[in-house]
Amino acid sequence: MKNKIYNTLAILVFTLGFAASAQNNGTTGKTATDDLLGIKSGADPKKAAPNRAGYSRKKGRPVIFVIGDSTVKNGKDDGSNQQWGWGHFFAEFCDTTKVSVENHALGGRSSRTFITEGLWDKVLDAVQKGDYVLIQFGHNDSGSFNTGRARASLAGNGDNDTTVIMEATGKPQTVHSFGWYMRKYAQDVKAKGATPVLLSHIPRNMFMTVDSLNITRNNYGFGLWTKEAAKMERVPFVDLNQLIADKYDKMGKDAVQLMFYGDHTHTSLAGAKLNAQTLSGGIKASHDAKLRKLKKAMK
Repeated sequence: MKNKIYNTLAILVFTLGFAASAQNNGTTGKTATDDLLGIKSGADPKKAAPNRAGYSRKKGRPVIFVIGDSTVKNGKDDGSNQQWGWGHFFAEFCDTTKVSVENHALGGRSSRTFITEGLWDKVLDAVQKGDYVLIQFGHNDSGSFNTGRARASLAGNGDNDTTVIMEATGKPQTVHSFGWYMRKYAQDVKAKGATPVLLSHIPRNMFMTVDSLNITRNNYGFGLWTKEAAKMERVPFVDLNQLIADKYDKMGKDAVQLMFYGDHTHTSLAGAKLNAQTLSGGIKASHDAKLRKLKKAMK
């Protein structure tokens, strides 16, 4: 166990050291740091998302659709790179005699590109009255608007937008705020008679200070904007970031290292399972009346 902890710590130190010497300036999204941190995982929708949305539907049983980035579904979702997303394991903490779970997240996507690449339309087409859609974004919503991976959204939760010329196509594209995209997901789901659940994105393996035992929260920025979007649309919000961080604080630094693999963002099998279980618990503990039926399907 000690050797495993030391090896994990060594990976973390190397990762952070390398990242410090090769920081992305936010203009191209094409740095060695991106590869090292696994940010490019799951880039091919055909290989990483083979199941058609709605495949698990059975009469009288609602579907829980899950969308997000690589912290929700990593790569081909088979653990081949030792990194897992929590969406893979969420069904283990649900009563699958009452609901089914479909993980349609895709690595590398942001709240913006999950829509612009047509991934959201494919999921939304399958959503029916009584279903639930769990939505987690934020890890990839920074960087460039129009060059490189071009997946950034505007900061905040306003209705402001900007038009950019996309480097890849030479065509204009309108970029909205992060909160606007999160509200759009909520609005689209509500229009289908289903229930959207907005989630703050999972915490990274980063502490408040070098000597701190407390994980850095995202109760501002993307976490705050997600919460605000949920309030504006009057839909359920689960502060997954806070719930997981609270558990990490109690575990201690050495144990937290084992929840990640290869970098400070992507979780190991143990970390992904912990996050899935935490989300299930967060839903059960919610006082939102819109989650009353879903709570009964949580183990």
